[in-house]
Amino acid sequence: MSIPDRRALLDRDHGVLSLRRQCMLLSVARSGVYRMPRPDNDDDVALMRRIDELFTAFPFLGSRRMAEMLGTKEQPVNRKRVQRLMRKMGSPRWGPSPGRRSLSLAIKYSRICCAE
Repeated sequence: MSIPDRRALLDRDHGVLSLRRQCMLLSVARSGVYRMPRPDNDDDVALMRRIDELFTAFPFLGSRRMAEMLGTKEQPVNRKRVQRLMRKMGSPRWGPSPGRRSLSLAIKYSRICCAE
């Protein structure tokens, strides 16, 4: 069950279980219960729209090139902001997964050693 689903199960007016106990039983952080999430910034929504347009046209671009293409001299765009928005949008990642290169080197090394 996802965290938003578990948060929906919380009952603030429960007579027997306190909110603290409910959070513990559902494995939900209390800080996420008391504080409401901030609404999306209008600038972020516009930037996400531009990221989507660029990603549709050039699906192989990474966050560095995307930030370079989105930014202007008047209003630069941070690479980490682009990464966060791409994660939020669910854009797929290109390139090897972490640790993939070392695995391929180990396989190559084992083939060389076993061939002799």
